[in-house]
Amino acid sequence: MADERMLPRFQPRRQLGRTGFQATVVGIGDLADRSVPRERCVATLHRAMDAGLNLIDTAPGYEDGYSEQIVGEALRGRREGMFVIDKVDFLDQPVAPQVEESLRRLQLEAVDLFVFHNVSVPATWERLAAPGGGMEELERCVRQGKARFRGISSHHPDVLRAALESGRCDVVMFPVGPFVHPRYVEEILPLAKSRGVGTVCFKTFGAGKLLVDTEGYGRPLQARPRGKVSSGGSDDTGAEPSLPHLGVEECVRYTLTLDPDVALLGMSFPNEQDAALHAAAAFQPLTSAQMADVRRRAVEAIEGKGAVWWNP
Repeated sequence: MADERMLPRFQPRRQLGRTGFQATVVGIGDLADRSVPRERCVATLHRAMDAGLNLIDTAPGYEDGYSEQIVGEALRGRREGMFVIDKVDFLDQPVAPQVEESLRRLQLEAVDLFVFHNVSVPATWERLAAPGGGMEELERCVRQGKARFRGISSHHPDVLRAALESGRCDVVMFPVGPFVHPRYVEEILPLAKSRGVGTVCFKTFGAGKLLVDTEGYGRPLQARPRGKVSSGGSDDTGAEPSLPHLGVEECVRYTLTLDPDVALLGMSFPNEQDAALHAAAAFQPLTSAQMADVRRRAVEAIEGKGAVWWNP
């Protein structure tokens, strides 16, 4: 494990939309792997918190509740000052029981933000936003003190535009990185900022596809089986990619140049944390020419690595 004293110390530096929360520009993405002992996952999460990161994301569907259990244990005695995001996974089922189950696994009375997870079909958003729909249920949970804010995560710009124009989201979560549909960057990000809606963005590393030879989130390429890799880079085996790839630093610099409120980074292992946090701490914006070069090479790095489900 790398020397913790060498990790950069992040300070809150920007407001998360209209929430009033001062968030670090880098947030802690999903951290859960059932092949890794829980105490090791908790220690890795604590390592990110010790570096000053103050926003963390989880969901019941991440390893079937394991992520929520890890987050809850890591937050024990350290809840103050952390912005906790959880999700409602089943969009066609009652909201309150899902909220209660998530809070039970977290062992928390409330989180800061509940979002509807992966609302990526316009008709689904319309149902959620309709009278008596899921948004009303979630707003009731907010009034009951089980969350402070509400929003959605989405893989579709049309859904995000409709949600932003509704005025019913405090935060939206969507892809921003070297390989995402341009509408996320050119349309949705500025629209959210103009409406005072927080932006928490993911896919900086393209589910790992930009960094390593994977079909995403640790799944080996069918044509080239490999050991497990996570979304942020190689695992402890240090396996190197053989296909075209980008580096952690240029992915992080690209995303931060686009200026979302928070970039969620998958940092499941200490070596991933080192690479991502040092890149963010040393951030200097890329020029237009450099941005174009990263985009061009990202296309090469994605090719042959399976579906890109986050683009419409």
